[in-house]
Amino acid sequence: MTVRDERSGSAARATFSPPQPGGLAPALLRNIRALQERRNAAEHDASLRDRVAEAITRFTGSMTFVALHVVLFGFWTLVNTGLLPVLPKWDASFVILGTSASVEAIFLSTFVLISQNRMAEAADKRADLDLHISLLAEHEVTKLVTMVSAITERMGIETPADPEVGELSQDVAPDAVLDEIERNGRA
Repeated sequence: MTVRDERSGSAARATFSPPQPGGLAPALLRNIRALQERRNAAEHDASLRDRVAEAITRFTGSMTFVALHVVLFGFWTLVNTGLLPVLPKWDASFVILGTSASVEAIFLSTFVLISQNRMAEAADKRADLDLHISLLAEHEVTKLVTMVSAITERMGIETPADPEVGELSQDVAPDAVLDEIERNGRA
């Protein structure tokens, strides 16, 4: 597309932003990158204990882990019931197998809880960010309502929203909202 430059009379090219991949806005892409960088930094800064717990939890939540247990417990059962006489029975009552499985369950549940605690901490941080952004957006919208209301009033324009403008132009007090939610929750 060409446009005539009024000063020089020559044809000037209009500039357009290059198309974004998948229709995503540059701000959205920037936010996605920032969140990914933050997540990568959190993973990098995790303690050795947390990384080990996460790796164990990831492995124990896999089909490889399930297959390994099917093979191990199946072999144990077949040998100790006498159905597979390649080795002598060593746990005919399955007490050792039961005890081993119980101890394994204790440790695995501990690793899962460690991972869940870490995930809960990250979720709390995201919830705090969401709340902060929501409060900021609410404040900005309130200011916009106040400005638009002043413009319409100055221009003498009446709108169906006029009765609500007074309420909409008041800033939200987060503490008051939380107090009211807690009062209603107890009732």
